[in-house]
Amino acid sequence: MNPETIDLLLWLVPLLLLAGAFAGLLAGLLGVGGGIVVVPALYHIFSYLGIDPEVRMHLAVGTSLATIIPTSIRSVRAHHLRGSFDRHLFSQWTPAMIIGVLLGTWLANLADFTVLTAVFATVALLVSLYMAFGNPDWRLGEQLPGPVWNQPIAATIGAISAMMGIGGGTMSVPVLHLYGTPIHRAVGTAAGFGMVIAVPGALGFIVGGWNAPALPEFSLGYVNWLGFLLIVPATVALVPTGARLAHSLSQKGLRRAFAVFLGLTAVRMFADIIQA
Repeated sequence: MNPETIDLLLWLVPLLLLAGAFAGLLAGLLGVGGGIVVVPALYHIFSYLGIDPEVRMHLAVGTSLATIIPTSIRSVRAHHLRGSFDRHLFSQWTPAMIIGVLLGTWLANLADFTVLTAVFATVALLVSLYMAFGNPDWRLGEQLPGPVWNQPIAATIGAISAMMGIGGGTMSVPVLHLYGTPIHRAVGTAAGFGMVIAVPGALGFIVGGWNAPALPEFSLGYVNWLGFLLIVPATVALVPTGARLAHSLSQKGLRRAFAVFLGLTAVRMFADIIQA
């Protein structure tokens, strides 16, 4: 192992473990998917380590999608046992969502650093505003619209989620809740959407980045397998701790603190785009 690789490992390993622990804590505290935390964390880590900007965001998104696969499987099993997984809604949305994921992954692999970063920063800013100022009583309707609108909604969620490297929860839970779906059923079903998005999305980023230049060590296309191996156990280990803390801390304050984190991340990404 050459000195450059050893030096990279000395920084990368502890930073990735911290990113996984942070994602797990927030997932347990706020019920958010790990991807919305992992992508900005990886983005900051790769920036700090001087990873080429042209592959930095793609690597963060691809690695995040890979980490969602095992955590989503674990989550959907738990929700299924509690009766909060809606099989009918899942089967209804899955085909269109897969089409959206394939489209989003294809577009992400074609996009350069500026476009992909702008997509994440824009949606992250909107999510941060929703978490800071959104009202849980807001509704667009008492039930989901019919198949004519359901399919485009599912495809759009799949496409944007794949481009951002996030599971289905960040977008599908607010949408389902706005249409009157009980929050526990929305969260439980969204866990299944995480698998639908992450599996084809991660494979697409591996294939799309297979011969990409300037990839760091331990990368398989746009998926850093060292990041995957370190982030997943740390995330899974800290989720129960976050869930326990959630009962003793102010949810409103936590949501606003996370909104600030996401908002600052979005601002940092927009600044990087301007400087690129």
